[in-house]
Amino acid sequence: MAKTRISISLDPEQAERIREHAERAGMDVSAYLVNAATRQMAETDALEAQFSRIDAAIAAAEAEAAALPQPAEVTEDDLTEEEKRQVREAVDLVYGADRPAKRPGEAA
Repeated sequence: MAKTRISISLDPEQAERIREHAERAGMDVSAYLVNAATRQMAETDALEAQFSRIDAAIAAAEAEAAALPQPAEVTEDDLTEEEKRQVREAVDLVYGADRPAKRPGEAA
């Protein structure tokens, strides 16, 4: 079987570390890199297979959500006093209750 040559570029420090690791593994640099790449590809393939069902479920849910009609915009007048309080508390959690800046939607 004919071999294909692939050229890569890397920093001298990386090249030296690879050479050292290959030597410790008793391999030449080409064999070491092929081994490392092959292991990485096997790991990626296994992860993709393991998560393929959940990825498909997520894609289906996203497609379903994209097909839903957009809800009507909610204004402050549509909220109860309790809902307004909950929004203020949530904004305070995000921006900090003691911040000097105004809250979104509030006058300065």
